[in-house]
Amino acid sequence: MFLTFLTFLPLAGALVLAFIPKEKVETIRQTALAIAIADFLLSLHLYADFDLSSSGMQFQQDVIWIQDWGVSYHIGIDGISLLLYIMTTFLTAISILASWNITKHVKEYMMAMLALSTGMLGVFISLDFFLFYVFWEFQLVPMYFIIGVWGGPRRIYATVKFFLYTAFGSLLMLVAIIWIYFHFHQTVGVFTTDLMLITEQINLNLTEQKWLFMAFFLAFAIKVPMFPFHTWLPDAHVEAPTAGSVILAGVLLKMGTYGFLRFNLPLFPFASNEFFPLIAVLSV
Repeated sequence: MFLTFLTFLPLAGALVLAFIPKEKVETIRQTALAIAIADFLLSLHLYADFDLSSSGMQFQQDVIWIQDWGVSYHIGIDGISLLLYIMTTFLTAISILASWNITKHVKEYMMAMLALSTGMLGVFISLDFFLFYVFWEFQLVPMYFIIGVWGGPRRIYATVKFFLYTAFGSLLMLVAIIWIYFHFHQTVGVFTTDLMLITEQINLNLTEQKWLFMAFFLAFAIKVPMFPFHTWLPDAHVEAPTAGSVILAGVLLKMGTYGFLRFNLPLFPFASNEFFPLIAVLSV
């Protein structure tokens, strides 16, 4: 429950801001900053209570969400996601503090920043394909507006380019997730989107692994971004407000690498080995 509370605290804060009159600019700024700092300080308890001797998932919460589809609200943290989670709460607070000079639609801006924080945090704790995809897409929306509304002179061009690139990658990943969902049911006899269960029991031949690997790879490579999928990044960085660039470089780009570690390696180990030389070359 504590992990859920931390993750949705910024979103709850955004809803609180919705009830503050937009004329009270300082109150809005201070409230947003207070929520972000509180989320960061509370997230430090995760590290304090984390068992460093264990390599498994901790602070797990697994609740049936959509029973007929086998979808669950399954979250948890391991050594990789723990540091990324705390880093996200820290950079959110820093970004809001760095946004004190924002004067245009301050209320909406702070709401977008807090909502973005929840989306990013959710990506790092999701242990269910459906839940992961919801958070993955959700964080795209506030970033779209942060660049598109509060960005530089060419913000519309940068925003559309950013959206089209990431949406294309996300669509491929969605197709792969749906294929895995039905394939798992055919081979195991269970409809589920639980990442841990699927990782343990799924049986894929090398050809299937290669196709699925590429679908996930493209989604994550665009987010990193890796060559030759990187052309959206210079425009987004240049046109985004300062805080937007901080979040882009500090968190959003890390999601791509995190995706490789959380999905590609454990789900498609043989394909990962096959594509290692190609990825190494593209990473230079």
